[in-house]
Amino acid sequence: MIGKKVSLKVRMSAGEAHYAGELVNGSHIVDFWGDVGTELMIRSDGDESLFAGYKDIEFTAPVYAGDFMEYVGWIEKEGKTSRTCKFEAYKYIELTRDKNDAISAARVLEKPLLCGRATGTLVVKKEFQRGVQDEAFKVEK
Repeated sequence: MIGKKVSLKVRMSAGEAHYAGELVNGSHIVDFWGDVGTELMIRSDGDESLFAGYKDIEFTAPVYAGDFMEYVGWIEKEGKTSRTCKFEAYKYIELTRDKNDAISAARVLEKPLLCGRATGTLVVKKEFQRGVQDEAFKVEK
């Protein structure tokens, strides 16, 4: 189960723009990582879990309304009830924002751009752990 990735693809809406130039607040990235972490825990333990906290959150590139994002996460370490997870956020399509192009003009990035990364800890109480729900997460013995 360690290292198995899950991902969520989302387009950032105009409603998520918070700053000048339609810049999206970094807290939206963190919100989506929460959803990725929840999916990881459901697949690995059969429970949504509780998010205990994040550390080492880094925002490495700006995210704007109209950007297509992929949020990725995987379990890096397991304790009896805790799971240490790594999260990344990538932009893979963006609006051109060129005054010579139509306002709707967009481009697929040649290589997805890392916009953020973090480490998070999620907890599933022992009595709530129902075992691996996803065959891809089962460990071969």
